[in-house]
Amino acid sequence: MAKAILNLETLACPTCMQKIESGVKRMAGVDSDSVKVLFNASKLKATFNEKETSLAAIQKTVEDLGYPVLKAVEKASS
Repeated sequence: MAKAILNLETLACPTCMQKIESGVKRMAGVDSDSVKVLFNASKLKATFNEKETSLAAIQKTVEDLGYPVLKAVEKASS
């Protein structure tokens, strides 16, 4: 498992946060319980199985929902 941390453009409303969370939670390979969008920090954190999906796929999902990703970092999960 790996951890994805995405810095997003400033989120305008809590509905944006919910849209991003639900979109990423539906992805195959993403641990839905780990998906958290930090509204004030404009960050998304999620744990995923790198054999099933990738940081790039998570970033694409968020961008396809209409939210630009400023920076995406993958960290090995301990």
